[in-house]
Amino acid sequence: MKLTLIILLFVITLNAFAQSPEKMSYQAIIRDRDNSLVANSKISLKIIIHQGTVTGTAVYQETHSIQTNNNGLASVEIGTGIIVTGAFSKIAWEHGPYFIETQVDITGGINYNIISISQLLSVPYALHAKTAEKIVGANGTNPYKALIIPLTVSRNIAGSDANNTLECTKSATLTLTSGFESMLVGDTINLETHNGAVLTIQAASGVTLNYKTNGIAKFISVAGNVSFGLLRKTNVNSYIISGQ
Repeated sequence: MKLTLIILLFVITLNAFAQSPEKMSYQAIIRDRDNSLVANSKISLKIIIHQGTVTGTAVYQETHSIQTNNNGLASVEIGTGIIVTGAFSKIAWEHGPYFIETQVDITGGINYNIISISQLLSVPYALHAKTAEKIVGANGTNPYKALIIPLTVSRNIAGSDANNTLECTKSATLTLTSGFESMLVGDTINLETHNGAVLTIQAASGVTLNYKTNGIAKFISVAGNVSFGLLRKTNVNSYIISGQ
């Protein structure tokens, strides 16, 4: 049975504590194949969120059993249904685009039909705020101030390094490990080498630095001066570095 769905509204539902919400309000008019309203009826609704394209990976699926009103209006909160696959709170909105597929069974069963597939043309602000907070750093006094992290002994890259500043005051090596997921594509790390110290950036096995597998870069400072650089993640296990 072919059905028609008119998407009316996507909005963010804020919670009482002004944190990033883990749900979106979704409203739609449900019509039968003869264009008549499916009013005052118990229906089943399946929501599927695809990443990349309309047929891309289904990163999240949930179902709802709801009642339409006199005007055939169905209202749900995406993120609060019965989960089929995935976790709504773990969707990486910054890795879009994303498409929402809506399926419905107007009898309230599980004989779903594809009704609509539409793109989220902009990432919901409050949901993306978690990424924005990571980018600017969660500093209660000044949210735009990067943290200064001392680097005086050799170690592997850490999640806390992303979008902050590493201050190397004693010669050390920072190793870029394979499969490091705490740093997203586009994230950066500011590098400072102080007063004669040498900062070495070493790509581990399987990691590319400046387009070279197992690449290496050195920042050599002169006594009384500071050497600056910038490390940026360009892809999975791939980084570029400037300023050396």
